[in-house]
Amino acid sequence: MALQALTRGLEPWLWGARHPSAGIIGELGGDLEGRCIALGVTGSAAVYRSIDLARLLMRYGAVVRVAMTRAAAELVSPSLFEWATGLPAVTEITGAIEHVALARLCDAVLVAPASLDTLSEIASLRASTPVSALAQEAAGLGKPVLLVPAMHMGMWRRAGRLVEELERQGFHVLHPLVEGEQAKYPPVELTAWWAEAVVTRGRDLQGVHVLVTAGPTREHLDPVRVVTNPSTGKMGVSLALEAAWRGARVRLVHGPLCAGLPRGWTGYLDEAVRVETSEEMMATVLRAVRRVDAALYAAAVADYRPARSSGEKIPSTGGRLSVELEPTPKIVEEAVAEAPRAVHVGFAAETARDDRELEEKAREKLERYKLDAVAANNVLEPGAGFGYDTNRLLVVTWRGERIEIPRMHKRLAARRLLDTVGRLLREGHRPR
Repeated sequence: MALQALTRGLEPWLWGARHPSAGIIGELGGDLEGRCIALGVTGSAAVYRSIDLARLLMRYGAVVRVAMTRAAAELVSPSLFEWATGLPAVTEITGAIEHVALARLCDAVLVAPASLDTLSEIASLRASTPVSALAQEAAGLGKPVLLVPAMHMGMWRRAGRLVEELERQGFHVLHPLVEGEQAKYPPVELTAWWAEAVVTRGRDLQGVHVLVTAGPTREHLDPVRVVTNPSTGKMGVSLALEAAWRGARVRLVHGPLCAGLPRGWTGYLDEAVRVETSEEMMATVLRAVRRVDAALYAAAVADYRPARSSGEKIPSTGGRLSVELEPTPKIVEEAVAEAPRAVHVGFAAETARDDRELEEKAREKLERYKLDAVAANNVLEPGAGFGYDTNRLLVVTWRGERIEIPRMHKRLAARRLLDTVGRLLREGHRPR
């Protein structure tokens, strides 16, 4: 009866008379297609951010159903959430037992923002509001419940042990962005990405130690001129964040980035170290690689550097300038020798006439450096080279596999590649 009461709101969609807001579902592509997310909204000043979150989850493919506490409904009208999602918000529990119906209907519950009161209720097995009751019912059904705390700093300090208890009970908690005296709602883009990863993959990399390299290196000709490449670091950063969302302990070593990610993203990694040159990157990687289970070398390390570098700016009035270049160290080769028992994944940004040639180049690199896998992309292909938000990868493994990752957003390409890494970790690294 309760399930029928809630699915009644979906009938116009099934019959084709959809709410106009339904038109955004899936427009950005994503892994939430065909899934229902119950979005619990509580009485935090950050509640307005959840309107944008609901819309982004829909753009990733989800149907979003909203449940609100009374305090949340006093801050933002439930009608606004109905406009955002195309479906009415649940604001009270009636004889239709809405919390039970939503928990059964939806694949996961996401409470954002989660106030201190709501966190305390959920941890203490209480259910006095539609949101806490929904979370308890979903948890009891074995469905993922995700919590995004947002509150003042004093409250967040008090909530530390509470969060530990919630995580011990199996709830997923995205820690807030701490700025000044506020524990803020994380950027919506990061929150949606985290939710998508947890709902679709869970914490399948829990406890795995991962090293990722990202971005270009710069090799100095003089203090103002460098040899570099167009890498933005988006692929490597996507790998680092996706691995962290899935429970890995992540160290990122990166060159100068132009990734354009929301503020605070490095706070979700164990460590993010910025370097400039290939020598600096190699030294940092070799110090870290001995302590990891998997290493992904997504950085576009400059293959050549000036044989001589000037400590002063070279005058531009001298006419033609000839520069002798020398090869830089091969970081991947040194890292594999340093940590032979880890899973090592190389990247190959190539120019190729077709996929057959791209695969040949990838396999040559795979064998030359005794890697476990190589992810190759053709930089001549639109949407697959440097500077794009998307990528298309051809992955080869030491077991002879050939895996195609079609062109998709780099967060999704990172997810597919980490699926392969997880399997390689379970099956065992390449004998070396």
